[in-house]
Amino acid sequence: MVQAALKKADTESLANFTPRQNAVLEKALGLLVKGGDRALTTARIARAANCSKESLYKWFGDRDGLLAAVVTYQASKVRAPGSGQLPETAEAFRAQLTGFAFDLLSVLSGDVSLALNRLAIGQASKDDAQLGRLVLERGRKVIGLRAGTLLEAGRQRKFIQYDDQQAAFRTLYGLIIRDFHVRQLLGDALDARESDFETQASSAIDQFFKLYGPDKNRAREISQT
Repeated sequence: MVQAALKKADTESLANFTPRQNAVLEKALGLLVKGGDRALTTARIARAANCSKESLYKWFGDRDGLLAAVVTYQASKVRAPGSGQLPETAEAFRAQLTGFAFDLLSVLSGDVSLALNRLAIGQASKDDAQLGRLVLERGRKVIGLRAGTLLEAGRQRKFIQYDDQQAAFRTLYGLIIRDFHVRQLLGDALDARESDFETQASSAIDQFFKLYGPDKNRAREISQT
C-alpha cells in the first residue's frame, strides 16, 4: 500500500512541468509525430523550441529522460482529481468520472497519442522496446493510478461499490474506449455520433453505474427473483 502511494506521488510529480517546459515538450511531441522517435534528438528539440541543449539536459536529463517526460506530459492531459479535489457529493463524483471519460476519449483519439501508440506497437517486437514500456509505465499505468484515486473516493463515500479496484478500472476503461482506439490505430475514422465525445463519455459512465452503482446489489436480487 505504501509502495503504491509512493509510486503514485512520483508519477504525479513528473507531470508538474513549468509552462516553458510544457512548450518544449509540445515541440518534442510535434517532432515525434512527424519523424518518429529517431527525430527526437536534443539538437532538433533545442532548435524547434528555441532553447539550449544545456537547458534540456537540466530539465529532463538524457534522451531517455526526455522521452519519458514526453510520454508523461501527454498522459497528464487526461485529468483526474488529486487528493485535495476529491468529490463530496454523488453528483460531483459522476461529473468528475464523466470529465475523465471525455479527456480519455479526446486525448487517445488525438494525432499525438495515435502516433505514439503506433510507434510503440511498431517497436514491440524489438529487443529494446523502450517506447512501448514508457507508454505503459508513464501513460496507461499513470492514468490508472489517478483514476484509481477517484474510484476509491467514490467507494469510500458509497457512491459506487466494488471488490477489486483494478477490475473496476478495467471495466470503466473498456466502457469508455470500447473499440474506438484500436480502429483509429488501424486508420478507421469515427463517424459523427462516435466523435461526439461528450455523449460517449456520459453514456459510458451511465453504464458503469449500472454495474458498480450503490444499488447494484439490490438490482441483482430483483433479477434473481
